[in-house]
Amino acid sequence: MQHNGWDHALKVTADGTGLVGHAGAVLLRKAADQAGLTGQLSAALRRAGTSPAFDRGIVLVLLAAAIALGATSMSDIALLAHLAPVLGDAPSGPTVRRALDLAGTPAMLDRIARARAKARAHAWQLIERTPAGFPWLVIAGRILAGWLVIDLDATLVTASSDKEGAAPAWKMGYGFHPLGAWLANTRECLAMLLRPGNAGSNTFTDHKQVLAAALRQVPSRFRRKILIRVDGAGASHELIKHLLSLSSPRRAVLFTCGWMITAADEEAIRQVPAGAWKPGTGQDGAAEDDKHVAEITGLMTRAGNWPEGLRWIARRVKPSRRHLRNLTSYEKKTGWKYSITCTNIPDTGIADVPGSHHPQYIDTVHREHAVVETGGVRTAKAMGLRNLPSKTWQVNCGWVIAANIAADLAAWTRLLGHCDDADLRHADLGTLRYRIWHIPARLAHHARQRILKISPGWPWKDAFLTCWQRLCALPAPA
Repeated sequence: MQHNGWDHALKVTADGTGLVGHAGAVLLRKAADQAGLTGQLSAALRRAGTSPAFDRGIVLVLLAAAIALGATSMSDIALLAHLAPVLGDAPSGPTVRRALDLAGTPAMLDRIARARAKARAHAWQLIERTPAGFPWLVIAGRILAGWLVIDLDATLVTASSDKEGAAPAWKMGYGFHPLGAWLANTRECLAMLLRPGNAGSNTFTDHKQVLAAALRQVPSRFRRKILIRVDGAGASHELIKHLLSLSSPRRAVLFTCGWMITAADEEAIRQVPAGAWKPGTGQDGAAEDDKHVAEITGLMTRAGNWPEGLRWIARRVKPSRRHLRNLTSYEKKTGWKYSITCTNIPDTGIADVPGSHHPQYIDTVHREHAVVETGGVRTAKAMGLRNLPSKTWQVNCGWVIAANIAADLAAWTRLLGHCDDADLRHADLGTLRYRIWHIPARLAHHARQRILKISPGWPWKDAFLTCWQRLCALPAPA
């Protein structure tokens, strides 16, 4: 076996001093402070007659930063002790657990939600002032200026041991089935409801609760134009009626919702003339000749059982090999796999978005809901929600809210500190960790100052320094 000699005379020891790993924690903590989140959480978690050694709001922010860096269990909180020379004294494991137990109570969850909403209002105001401005979505080549897009989706969090609230799930797993609401514009997790594993996918009360909590997180001046997307698992009569009731003279609420196809719906699809099928539209606005879209609103016999003002858009694609065994008899006969989207986007389209009334565009808008599986659910699982660390329900509720705060800090750091860097402004979690947050540094002391020194050879040192300087220059909340 030949060696290239790279390890010749290499010695590894554990006696280095002044070293700081995961130096990106200072960016996450600074974003929390400048947005006012740290102060708001401290006030929310303060209880009369108590004076804990560690401010519970600071503990929650530090935990959120650790989760963003990769902490997945209570034992991973040891990272905070390593960062103590930079971030200040670190709370112990029991202190963190007590903070989570306190944060997980219903009363405290409400107070934390109010604190997050206030900090979010300030953070969004700062994001608007950046050169890039607020991140409005671009779908099929058209900008949805002024529109916030909220995606509702549930996911399964596996429990490898018995935990309070864990139960068998309908997907043959075991654990929890939280329902979350993600903002597609910024990739923030606005709200999340921890539920047992056997919680239903289309439970209206849960969807109503999560959606209401998500809307409360949106600053009032951003609530005028809301687009909500839900997959077929969440569709129900009650939810559709509720979504329709959210619109008012001062607020426009549109939605797209997946649809469970029945034999009656296949009959409507069968009546679509061959010439009515038009090529679908890709996310870049280009036509997709192998996918077709048609509106079937006037052909739906079930439409009479649903509220007025709805439209149904059918889509057909050639099935992939893994979908062949799940085709219906009609799909096997035609050689196409069908899906239907229900929406209240009117014939006039979305305000100020040309061409948004076309079925092809509505289909593209709804298919963008799939990004919640990557930018939302998968990122959430990679940021603290792959496993819930405690055996008690209340502590796990606290952990969930800490993970949501971690998603907030990640978004604010990207949009405020990397606003003019195309790669990092839209970077996924893995890229941010690899390039920025896990950067090594050395802590030096000079003239009564602490100096965090980044290696001059680090490829993304300039991006790190620019982010820090921008966060430091942000005005504090009033």
